[in-house]
Amino acid sequence: MAIIIKNAEEVDGMRVACRLAGEVLDYVAPFVKPGVTTDELDKLCHDYMVNVQGCIPAPLNYAPPGYPPYPKSICASVNHQVCHGVPNDRPLKKGDIVNLDITTIKDGWHGDTSRMFVVGDASILAKRLCQVTLECLWLGIAQVKPGGRLGDIGAAIQRHAEKQGFSVVREFCGHGIGRSFHEEPQVLHYGKAGTGPELLPGMIFTIEPMINAGKAAISELPDGWTIVTKDRSLSAQWEHTVLVTDAGAEVLTLSAGTPPMPKLA
Repeated sequence: MAIIIKNAEEVDGMRVACRLAGEVLDYVAPFVKPGVTTDELDKLCHDYMVNVQGCIPAPLNYAPPGYPPYPKSICASVNHQVCHGVPNDRPLKKGDIVNLDITTIKDGWHGDTSRMFVVGDASILAKRLCQVTLECLWLGIAQVKPGGRLGDIGAAIQRHAEKQGFSVVREFCGHGIGRSFHEEPQVLHYGKAGTGPELLPGMIFTIEPMINAGKAAISELPDGWTIVTKDRSLSAQWEHTVLVTDAGAEVLTLSAGTPPMPKLA
């Protein structure tokens, strides 16, 4: 399948959906504290998307080939869960780290973003992993410009993560996005600079590095969705949806509460 280049009108539709996705994370952030369950966070996000924003939660009943329908409206991945964590009734406790992954559908367009939250206070390792993963995201975004190559993104992410002693999950990647949840291209978070498709204005895709404190190996839980680190080490992920512009990149999922871009070396 070819990479879809969005025109100006289509980009405007994506801007709205992506901004709304970011605003869901802004809304739910004050509720992420010890004692809350990820089920409760899921319901808060669902009600906000549906009743306030007039959006459709894209994950709910999403069923790609070979998967059971996803049962919730958000993904909530705690501690050693890498991605696609299914919200449940276990209360979050002080020291947990959790990724909340939001995808909205507004007027047929998908907006996709995720954010790490530290519950109460956490270990130095947990906080460092979250920070380095955020740096990886923005180092990847910094590679997005016309004439660049898709491999430039993954190379920058891999270099930084491994320099910090962490590992990059390879089985899951970023993706093109638009009227479909997942489009071409696949955006790997590792690889070689100067390789892969050329970046062209109008491309829209997610960058969503999953970085493990231990080894990169993963496994799937019996629910058919939740991915965990095989060695049970902590994992972190941040995600933005990015547009290639004539001048560089526009991060479409920024919102008022988005953590600022970290200082990058």
